[in-house]
Amino acid sequence: MRTLTRKLLRDLASLKGQAAAIATVIGSGVMVLIITVSSLDAVKLAQQRFYESHQFADVFADLVRAPDGLAERLREIPGVNLLETRVRAPVRVEVDGFDEPVRGLITSIPDGRQPLLNRLHLREGSLPDPGRSDQVLISESFAEAHGLRAGDQIRAIINGRLETLTISGSALSPEHVYQIGPGDIMPDYQRFAVMWMNRRALGHAFGMDGAFNNVVLTLQAGAPEEPVIDALDDILARFGSVGAHGRDDQISHRFIEEELDQLRIMATVLPAIFLGVSAFLLNVLMARILRTQRQQVAVLKAFGYGNGQIALHFGQFTAIIVSVGVGAGVLLGAWAGEGLAGVYAEYFRFPELHFVLRPSILLLATVVAATAAALGTWRAVQSAVRLPPAEAMRPPAPERFSRGWLEHGLLARVLDQPTRIILRNLNRHRFKTTLSILGVGLSAALLLVGSYQFNAVDHMLDTQYRLVQRSDLHLTFTDPTPERAVAELRHAPGVLMVESYRSVPVRLRYGHGSYRTVILGLDAEPQLRGLLDRDGQELSLPPEGLLLTDYLAQHLGVVPGDRIEVEVMEGRRQILTARLAGLVEDPIGVSAYMERRALNRLLSEGPAISGVWLLTDRSMDRQLFEHLWEIPRIASIGLLADAESNIRGYIQDTILLTMLILLLLAGSIAFAVVYNNARITFAERARELATLRVLGFSRAEVAWILVGETFLLTLIAIPVGWLIGTLLAWLLTQALSIDLFRIPFIITPRTYAFAAAGVLMAAVLATLLIARRLQRLDMVSALKTAE
Repeated sequence: MRTLTRKLLRDLASLKGQAAAIATVIGSGVMVLIITVSSLDAVKLAQQRFYESHQFADVFADLVRAPDGLAERLREIPGVNLLETRVRAPVRVEVDGFDEPVRGLITSIPDGRQPLLNRLHLREGSLPDPGRSDQVLISESFAEAHGLRAGDQIRAIINGRLETLTISGSALSPEHVYQIGPGDIMPDYQRFAVMWMNRRALGHAFGMDGAFNNVVLTLQAGAPEEPVIDALDDILARFGSVGAHGRDDQISHRFIEEELDQLRIMATVLPAIFLGVSAFLLNVLMARILRTQRQQVAVLKAFGYGNGQIALHFGQFTAIIVSVGVGAGVLLGAWAGEGLAGVYAEYFRFPELHFVLRPSILLLATVVAATAAALGTWRAVQSAVRLPPAEAMRPPAPERFSRGWLEHGLLARVLDQPTRIILRNLNRHRFKTTLSILGVGLSAALLLVGSYQFNAVDHMLDTQYRLVQRSDLHLTFTDPTPERAVAELRHAPGVLMVESYRSVPVRLRYGHGSYRTVILGLDAEPQLRGLLDRDGQELSLPPEGLLLTDYLAQHLGVVPGDRIEVEVMEGRRQILTARLAGLVEDPIGVSAYMERRALNRLLSEGPAISGVWLLTDRSMDRQLFEHLWEIPRIASIGLLADAESNIRGYIQDTILLTMLILLLLAGSIAFAVVYNNARITFAERARELATLRVLGFSRAEVAWILVGETFLLTLIAIPVGWLIGTLLAWLLTQALSIDLFRIPFIITPRTYAFAAAGVLMAAVLATLLIARRLQRLDMVSALKTAE
């Protein structure tokens, strides 16, 4: 075996460029696998530990008001394990040194002690002291955003009354891992506060003495969720319940699960693409090695080496390339994964979120890479070792050629001899040409997939915040408010336009599908809240019927004309039916829409509104905020510019960061593929090129045969890559579509040009490297026959 070891080292030395290129591709796939799987593992493990250690509830219910005595009846529901009633109050907060409006949510805890469920993880200070009515515990993210510490004071409007509150400390809660306000889709730690207050103090301040407006519970082991939710809804219906729900509809948990789903998809799709390309390249390389070493294999067999030993020899060649690729991929993946874990720790507030490269993940990466390599090389190795020695000693039979279309057509008289040699060679080796085009095309496809999302994300956000959301401020009221509030707000400082809406929480049902969302009642021709169809054209609301976000319509399986069951989750909890009148293309979030007065009629109510959008003179924000602060019925004030900034930051930190890594790796793969093809072409045609030099062809003409073939294959491969990349981009867009946002399938000419330029640049670099070898071509050695 020492002889085979020396041969292995010689082969690696002579093919080090190609081996390094393939190892780069394998390393890229392993790196992406390490990043995605480790991030998935870190977030999932942190979630599981936090939920279990801090008793995260299984079922949640909001209501208007119920007496404390009802809690015992709720605990008797079959399947309930632990149950706790609470008071929750939306508030407006004022922080010294911060002029913009701040929304908040205060949740009660038992006086001076931890709650039974959704226990708090203290970061600083302590729980509010028993008997103190002016102390609150605040979320760590809000404290960090404003530099607040235990002992500092803030002001809050609770139930229309201004209260001065002292901070007792900061904490984390499993209920607010992803801390967003009502109606938001992104955390805004400066403008949304989560706080906890003693039950007696909050009940008194919010008018809930001896009552509660929120219930949380856990289920007994093995108990189904639906019967418990149904029983809870039956009991709480007359107390203004908006419907109990499980963890799947708890906003923080839902966003975490959607992020985990995205990571699962990326952990499957992206490594599969990279490792599939590496398997293809290994197959091409190994087939070329075995073609050129037929006689060496025959000599080894003649000297007594068995099929197993020879197969092991070539397997070791592949294993070394795979090992180098896996090693580099693990190191780079661990480095990038640790950085990505830091990004997730900013958005998902767990007590601990650490990147840990577990042995099982290393084993998975190694097995996946080795499997891809084995699939790529097994067939070539198997065909070589099965070849009888006598047949292997015989040189391959000369190929049969005949005069083709090049010799009979106009091209024969127009093209020079070297160019005709290029076209004739490609035409006579069609299978090999097809494989080369496919390999380069795959690299162009990866570049396209890695770059298209940058433009697509910009288009999505520009659509949402230029065409859909056209206002500057979003105000919500504590309760449905008479329409005359619009006239009052028109006279506020700096207000240029006011547009009202009615928001009603509902559960939509069609067939076996259901979805909790809101119906937004808008003006028939909304000005500050655009509705767009699939072609980006403005929509008007019909006098009757619903419009649905197309993503929601697909989820429910409905088409225009179908009648949808609408369960209203507030007030009298009516169950109604409405006809689907059309579809809306919403890039962010999912909703249903109706003409506002039609919605008022459907609910048998007067012209009530839930909030307004304002178009304002931003230079007068300070005066406007001071005016709005004095209006007690305003529950929250949202700035659309801040919402846009937050979601851009989130997408850039997560999806676009991953796509940037993918783009850099795709660029390296493009070079690896083109260089590998060029090296194989040079190795297979070295004797032919040397012969042409002896026959009188100039060095430039011989170089053109090699360079021209490389660039011709690249140019043919670019449209193929565009086609494959477009398909992969569409599949990735469909896989990553979630409730939070849906990146549109938009590929601009710039994206196609970028993919083409990347491959052409790789071809130039590869050609320069091959040109150096061509300059050093030893004609005497190349012309020696194998015999």
